[in-house]
Amino acid sequence: MTNTLNTFLAETKPDSFADQIQEISALTRRLFIQLIRRPSTLIAGILQPLIWLLLFGALFAKAPDGLVSAGMSYGSFLGAGVIVFTAFSGALNAGLPIMFDREFGFLNRLLVAPLYSRNSIVFASVIYITVISLLQSLAIMITAFFLGYGWPSISGLLLVVMTLLILVFAVTALSLGLAFALPGHIELIAVIFVINLPLLFASTALAPISFMPSWLGWLASINPLTFAIEPIRAAYAGPLHLQMTLLHAPYGNVSGYGCLSVLIGIALGLFLVISPLLNRKLA
Repeated sequence: MTNTLNTFLAETKPDSFADQIQEISALTRRLFIQLIRRPSTLIAGILQPLIWLLLFGALFAKAPDGLVSAGMSYGSFLGAGVIVFTAFSGALNAGLPIMFDREFGFLNRLLVAPLYSRNSIVFASVIYITVISLLQSLAIMITAFFLGYGWPSISGLLLVVMTLLILVFAVTALSLGLAFALPGHIELIAVIFVINLPLLFASTALAPISFMPSWLGWLASINPLTFAIEPIRAAYAGPLHLQMTLLHAPYGNVSGYGCLSVLIGIALGLFLVISPLLNRKLA
């Protein structure tokens, strides 16, 4: 596969935007071929949140009244958190293919190839991980539907997709930056383990802020995952009005527009911070 891709990239010197599209297509196709040959990553990425959804949904099926919003079962409450956690975990692993390419020398071959733009390497990774994250999240949504936890309306579904895209873009930028900044995959995997579960538990994925001790409530109210979870939870809850308060934080109430604005701000901030690093490493 490596020789085939190198031959494809070396046939001509790219000189147009169409050539960059071909580069991105070829590099993205390579990542999906790797996934098809070794699908364990995709399967594990779907099974883990499914287990969370089933076990936690069963564990808290008899949760006392008042734990979650009135009229909402704990399974429905949990579903939004699991959807976001699935997308977040997938995006956090986005840097691993780049890291393995670095360690096996394939990235160096790409950097000396006559590419129209070396940013094609980054674009291919972003497209790949976005598709994978959305597929995993869709699997969780379908499972939640068959468990009786509901399905969002058309406008709600658009909100779910938009929220996940913003989150995936932000976390993918962070992961790719770490892939170029850290010395090896062991360090990257260690960072992923350190970030993953603490951010999940310090969010509103498993419980509302009102159920948490004050210090944890403060952490949850500034956790990026919380700002993604609450709009998706609102999309499942019923009629969607983003001007309504979705998050009752210790520092004040946050509307749906506020949650999305924070997510967009985080995504743009990470992009601005990571871009110079990526440009320097790909130069």
